[in-house]
Amino acid sequence: MVRFSWPSVLLCVLSCSRLGVLGGGLLRPSAILLYKVVMMSETVPWRYAACNEMFEGWSLEKTANCVAELGYQGLELAPFTLCEQVTDLLAEDRKTIRQTVEGAGLEVAGLHWLLANTPFRLNPPDPEERKKAAAYLLDLVDFCADVGGKILVFGSPAQRDPVDGFSLEEGWAAMVKAMRACGERASERGVTFCIEPLGTAFVSWVDDAIRMVQEVDCPGFQMMVDCKAMAKDERWSVGDQIRHANPWFKHVHVNDPNRLGPGMGELDFVPIMAALKEVEFGGWVSLEAFEFSLGTERIARESMANLQAAIARSM
Repeated sequence: MVRFSWPSVLLCVLSCSRLGVLGGGLLRPSAILLYKVVMMSETVPWRYAACNEMFEGWSLEKTANCVAELGYQGLELAPFTLCEQVTDLLAEDRKTIRQTVEGAGLEVAGLHWLLANTPFRLNPPDPEERKKAAAYLLDLVDFCADVGGKILVFGSPAQRDPVDGFSLEEGWAAMVKAMRACGERASERGVTFCIEPLGTAFVSWVDDAIRMVQEVDCPGFQMMVDCKAMAKDERWSVGDQIRHANPWFKHVHVNDPNRLGPGMGELDFVPIMAALKEVEFGGWVSLEAFEFSLGTERIARESMANLQAAIARSM
């Protein structure tokens, strides 16, 4: 259960003020929302993380310290920001990464962008290439456990989608086999390997990810949800997708379709936070933005405030 610091609660108050819910003195009816902002610090069952690749050019130590100061509890790591391949990192390197994050008062939430900026492709026609990619995913599971993470998010659509004439059906069968191996290794190492539906041509939607989890049928292999991706699915709301994905989803990425943080675009996060509370989600809610023209620190700060204001409104 998360207990928000007073600085982060005050950020939420400022966000509420920008939204027009405070003003004319705190004795107006909207003071109820302020009360909820404070009280929710005792009731939210999940924890917040931020993705480290957003802080491009920053050292890991500087990033971790900033993320902690902004009220987050975890840091989600993109391996390509740390090395070319995780197999290059020795035990001492892994220990240093973990100590750097934990030294800022954070936990390593896990890993994402698993195959980005690597030569590996999971679903080309060449079986040797598939074998190498699948083996590297196992290396990533070990790395995640070594640095103290608990979740691996397998998005990386450019590296996982079938290519060069390898059909979607062939890719699905190969993927299930590879994901079962990842799930088994994850179970051994005490982590969870999650498939990410991204609205692309392969494992497109929440129901596709559920089907894969069910076919793999291994406790160490589950799924996660991404708000920007779910917003692409016009069949149902993001909140309904969250309810449908329960209990298989173990991790959440929060972002807006405009590539900024939550609450910085048109996607309404009040029903999203309400759905997370309804299903009693207890994992990481992790900020993953892609557009940084406003400044990464500002995006991270406002995202935290907006999420807390959305939770208060959902109560």
